[in-house]
Amino acid sequence: MTVEGFERDLFIPQGCTGGAVYGDTVEVRITRGSMDEYGRGDDGQGKRAEAEVTRILEHGVKTVVGTFHSFRRPVQKTYIKDYIMIGKRMVGKTVSLSIAGYITPDNTKIPFEVNVPVDGRNSALEGHKVVARIDIYPGNGENPVGTVSEILGHVTDPGVDILSIVKGYEIPTEFPQEVMKEAEMLPDYVDIESEAVAKQNRKDYRDLPTVTIDGEDTKDIDDAISLVREGKKWKLGVHIADVAEYVKEGSALDKEAFNRGTSVYLADRVIPMLPRKLSNGICSLNAGEDRLAMSCVMTIDENGEVSEYEISESIIHVDARLSYNGVMRLFTENDDSEIAQSLSWQGYRGIKGRTKKLARMLLNMKKLAAQLRENREKRGSIDFDFPEAKIVLDETGRPVEISLRERTDATDLIEDFMLLANETVARHCVYLEIPSVYRVHEVPAVDKMKELSQLVRGFGYRFKPGQSDVHPSQIRHLLEKMKGRPEEAMLSRIVLRSMQKAQYATGCEGHFGLALKYYCHFTSPIRRYPDLLVHRSLKYWLRGEMDENAVDRLNLYLPGAAARSSAMEQRAAEVERETVKLKKAQYMEERIGENYTGTISGITGWGVYVELPDTVEGMIRISDLTDDFYAYDEKRYILVGERTGRTYMLGQTMNVTVAGVDTARRTIDFMPEGSVRRDSAGQDHGHFSKRGEGRKESDPDRKKGRKSGRKKLFLDRTGRILAGKSGRRTGHKKHRDRKERK
Repeated sequence: MTVEGFERDLFIPQGCTGGAVYGDTVEVRITRGSMDEYGRGDDGQGKRAEAEVTRILEHGVKTVVGTFHSFRRPVQKTYIKDYIMIGKRMVGKTVSLSIAGYITPDNTKIPFEVNVPVDGRNSALEGHKVVARIDIYPGNGENPVGTVSEILGHVTDPGVDILSIVKGYEIPTEFPQEVMKEAEMLPDYVDIESEAVAKQNRKDYRDLPTVTIDGEDTKDIDDAISLVREGKKWKLGVHIADVAEYVKEGSALDKEAFNRGTSVYLADRVIPMLPRKLSNGICSLNAGEDRLAMSCVMTIDENGEVSEYEISESIIHVDARLSYNGVMRLFTENDDSEIAQSLSWQGYRGIKGRTKKLARMLLNMKKLAAQLRENREKRGSIDFDFPEAKIVLDETGRPVEISLRERTDATDLIEDFMLLANETVARHCVYLEIPSVYRVHEVPAVDKMKELSQLVRGFGYRFKPGQSDVHPSQIRHLLEKMKGRPEEAMLSRIVLRSMQKAQYATGCEGHFGLALKYYCHFTSPIRRYPDLLVHRSLKYWLRGEMDENAVDRLNLYLPGAAARSSAMEQRAAEVERETVKLKKAQYMEERIGENYTGTISGITGWGVYVELPDTVEGMIRISDLTDDFYAYDEKRYILVGERTGRTYMLGQTMNVTVAGVDTARRTIDFMPEGSVRRDSAGQDHGHFSKRGEGRKESDPDRKKGRKSGRKKLFLDRTGRILAGKSGRRTGHKKHRDRKERK
């Protein structure tokens, strides 16, 4: 059990949980050992302190998403509800319910099923994916009782698999009626001649050559760029959709954007932060249409440094909507056809001349971006270049292809310009003391850097962080040494995990990874709430409305909004990660028995993780390394065979066979190519299976007490026999005691 503010968690022995389950907030009494003032629990032998639950303060799991299973006939069950603990005895109200079936939660961390009474079934059928509200946490050891609140569809229906994950993380998929009413009241186009727009004294940048560069299927376009030459200097314009003009502080739209925090991009859908009337409509910087924007126009000298800048409310007109692929064709093949096509769709005259003008601008942008990137590299900015999977689905939602997203000069160009605008706006807010939200990335913890130093030394890399801190250039140089090496991707991830997580805050504390003193998020207000907050503060300042009341109001509101945005960003990242894992598992489910060559991406005491070139990752259980008994060296992250001396280490190339897939857990099992899976009695299991069907006999976590005609042996996590016929009972007890103590 984790304790807030304490360094170590507590161990709750079996029988001392007081009816508490996963996610509950509880009150405990320490029964063995003690906790010091720093929260370091110890039982006097270096082990965790033990405790018992005295009171459940709040149940953490209030709703579940899972698969409904119906009984042939209702089953009568008795429950104790609204109970209290008197010593170790539960006292409460007894109720009898007729149970129609049960729900198996998708979240494997939830250690119970949810019983559904007849009157709480709400037409759910066998195999339906449902959302259920938990009504009763009984105190007599029975599973909780819940009511089906929503039926998502059958498990085999297209899209239900991802929708289940979305619902499991409580991400809203529909907008409240009040929010939709506000959205419908907004205009469909910008009326430049209107009195409201005329009063805003906006800069008119419609004559600037302006383009957007995005993915081919992007619909929520929130950034546009322009570039003109002024003597020996460049004037770079980064123009961002003026979302704050339509999402007013305290409105229903604003409250919903605060609640969601971010748009969520999944394999088969986008869950927007704002209704599509805004995200794809009036706010989106669509080509050929006048749009309201917040512009950061920067004058850049010959050294690639910002010498002057102006931040203003503006009106822009995008000349051409371009794609990353189309821009790359211009860079590599001098193919400007996409520019011409975009201009022709808008009915421009003199397309040839306009096309050449925009093409020259883009080529100049490429040169400027390269200079900005070089400056960042000299500063020590850390550049993680992880392969990212692009999953192609068919019309039923099944994955048919997994490829790698390509990083190009076109994607880098947009990133370079957005980073510069974010830095410039952050510096502006700090200098003028404008209340705002910043993107903060703290310096890594010293102990994490020391651990990293020891790890990379085993691969022949020299990395010596300082006694009190580390400079980003040191990590950058380490990553550069790894480039092209087999272990590059794996060690890069370990380096990333050794660093702090970036988050939002109201104080500008710098961004370690970018080696910047000033940094915020300004460039994506359609899909990120912190960007919208930055825009709102800038607009108050530009309009002379940043009075004492506004400052007090923002100082009160922004800290909570920043914390909420950080939490929602983390939630969105987890959902995106889980859906990718699901689709990868589904993809490999059709390839069981096939052989692949991959790279070892992780080593643990229970197995070896192998990543394929398309980023699919699976695990070889240590019990499937049958040629030897392997010991895990935690300091060097390697497995060493006791008899042969054979080693498995990070970055090592390995040929594997897809042995099994469990789509419910979103896991993939590999085996060394050519090996045969054996169970605990040494029996061969040469077949492979979907959803773990062939793992029953070899799974060390199988149910205890299962009858078998074979002699029962007890193994440790490496597959080594703990006890045989003569010492079986004693060996099993010691093994069980160790397991319960962990």
